[in-house]
Amino acid sequence: MYEPTFESLSTRQIPKWFLDAKFGVFAHWTVGSVPSFAPTGKDPFTLAREEGEAKAFSHTPYAEWYWNSISIPGSPAAEHHAKVWGNCEYDVFVERFLEASQNWDPAHWQQVLAASGAKYCVMVTKHHDGVLLWPSDVPNPHRGEQWQSKRDLVQECADAARAAGLRFGVYYSGGIDWTFQGLGIDGWGKLYAAIPQDRMYHEYVDAHWRELMRKYKPDVLWNDIGYPGFGEGCAQLMADFYNENPDGVVNDRFDFLGVMAGRSHADFTTPEYSTEPVDRNRPFEVTRGIGTSFGYLEDEGEHTYMPIPDLIRMFVDIVADGGNLLLNYGAKPGGEIPWAQQLRLLAMGQWLSANGAAIYGSRPFEQSRLATDEGEKVRLTRGADGAVYAIVCGRPSSATIRIDGLPSGEVSMLGHRGRLRRDGDTVVLPTRPDDVPAFTLRVG
Repeated sequence: MYEPTFESLSTRQIPKWFLDAKFGVFAHWTVGSVPSFAPTGKDPFTLAREEGEAKAFSHTPYAEWYWNSISIPGSPAAEHHAKVWGNCEYDVFVERFLEASQNWDPAHWQQVLAASGAKYCVMVTKHHDGVLLWPSDVPNPHRGEQWQSKRDLVQECADAARAAGLRFGVYYSGGIDWTFQGLGIDGWGKLYAAIPQDRMYHEYVDAHWRELMRKYKPDVLWNDIGYPGFGEGCAQLMADFYNENPDGVVNDRFDFLGVMAGRSHADFTTPEYSTEPVDRNRPFEVTRGIGTSFGYLEDEGEHTYMPIPDLIRMFVDIVADGGNLLLNYGAKPGGEIPWAQQLRLLAMGQWLSANGAAIYGSRPFEQSRLATDEGEKVRLTRGADGAVYAIVCGRPSSATIRIDGLPSGEVSMLGHRGRLRRDGDTVVLPTRPDDVPAFTLRVG
């Protein structure tokens, strides 16, 4: 049994299923999908590096941050809100969102999830605006039951995910709830200062987390932007979660800074819009949208979303480095997944159906980076079957390729029966590959 202390929690071994999964889907379905506005362009972390944190907050591309964005004077969202919506109250969007969600068909999500190749799904249950996507027994003390769904959208998503063969996790914004405090956040300091630390808020979010655990039996607790009391404040919750669910995992955002300092517990870290692990000694899960917003953004589409080849090659890099990818889709107010986002999820599933042996259950190979003689990147993994997999990220000019340093052993190609001819580091493929983003050689 785990105790609510860092010493006890840190003895826990992360469940194998999470390390094996490699690919998860994040579902952002939020009130921000109604106004569906944010400046398109760079992700907020790039904006912060290149143009400063004030610009990153006032010009955030995150549609789900709309309420905060319109609270920053002079921001593009504030100007848009005045011009298009006449500075209406946010309640207008909440009402429209909850009304539109009543016609959602969860079978649509189930089909997309099943075809995506993902092994787990994490659903946003409450974002920073405090709106609950389930009929909670603990309504918002400032907004009441008007701020939560009468329909149990979380249960229906959990059922859809599990019917599609995925594990289920829940996202909950534990640190920020704009119905309590914090609107107009325009910098990192204000962001962390806005995390309520009073007992009432702590009891409120603790009650929600426990309700989510009791009702939906999640395998992933995905908290965001801190927690009242940070690591100490969530220790009892984590201990109870682990004692009830041996397969459960928790992310690092209950106390991001505490995890980095080695004084708070997490099973994995969560770099956002970056493929670099925060801590190379700890499992990590890269999270990002298909575009530069998590929530649905009307002005995004084929011209702004990550191209499919880039998406798959990024995924290969993440897995070869030992991480998972939690790829987000942003649903429209009625729950529809935009077509161009569906295409990318379906492409991931198609690619994984042919190349999954190099991905699922794999671990980084000791020499994980090679290249062909034509300069195409090659990433290597050690498969669950013990073989080495060389994933070639590009299209060679012919059916003959050379990969200096290719591990010794017989070579075959995933999706093709039979052994390939090999002469040292030169391999003859069945034909020149088509323009698939990456193809895989099995060695061993």
